[in-house]
Amino acid sequence: MSEHVEWSEAEPTAPSATTAVTPADAADAARLVAFGLQPKLQPARDQEYTELLRRYRDDPAFARLADAVAAGLGLVVLEVSPRAGMAVTAAEDSVFAVRMGDYARRTATDSGDRFLHGLAHLAVAALAFPRPEDLADDSYIGRVTVNGVDAFVRQACRRLEERAEELGENTDPATDAPGLEAAWRIWARRSATGATKDARRPAASTTGIVAKAVAFLTDSGFLQRTGDDNGGTYRTTARYQLQVRDMAGTAAMAELLELGVVPVTDGSASLLPAEETDDLDLVADAGLPFHS
Repeated sequence: MSEHVEWSEAEPTAPSATTAVTPADAADAARLVAFGLQPKLQPARDQEYTELLRRYRDDPAFARLADAVAAGLGLVVLEVSPRAGMAVTAAEDSVFAVRMGDYARRTATDSGDRFLHGLAHLAVAALAFPRPEDLADDSYIGRVTVNGVDAFVRQACRRLEERAEELGENTDPATDAPGLEAAWRIWARRSATGATKDARRPAASTTGIVAKAVAFLTDSGFLQRTGDDNGGTYRTTARYQLQVRDMAGTAAMAELLELGVVPVTDGSASLLPAEETDDLDLVADAGLPFHS
């Protein structure tokens, strides 16, 4: 079944200005928002969802009602379309908000580890959509791997180290200091894979941290797992593209992109090849996805 739903070409019927909102209308609007809160649900696979999306497009009064229901729940409507469904994100004061601090505390007790979990999410977003045109193109699908994200961050760490040396900055600040300058030092010191007696990937290793991040994004409907190569391969969804568009202007995202590891000014390769050095501590078969 196709992942996309085509809107009907029929002309929408304009609602009467005097039409009163009924309890049934309110229930339908709330139902649409409820569908939007199920990020893995694809409109093409649910007839009721498809019909409510069509009604949102055709009936401005219903669209305003659905938007109001979302706003009342502390949700921001990013897009309503066949490709993304009713894509919503939670405002900071919403009961649906999943704060990075809460997420990190569930995954690690050490403050440095919580910082690394945030950096992993930032790196996945930057690697999945490295250029403005990638974010602007609705048909673009980003692809990442667990090992590739770790390799990308370690390459960024090397650039940050070089920048710090050039500026003569303190090379060993407190590990809980904010900003990427502290994060790269924590990440670079951490083992990429570690070792356990049964050959499992330790959760505290950097690839373990990335794996946790992409698993969370997959459970949230932002990524789809496509294979097991290179620690796990994933593709982006329309919802994730909308989310990254929403965060693209953050200072941390801009700082990471400005390192030059991911060129954003031309239309050539989305990633620069890794430097031929032995001290980057890149995991084997990183599987960096070079896009043309």
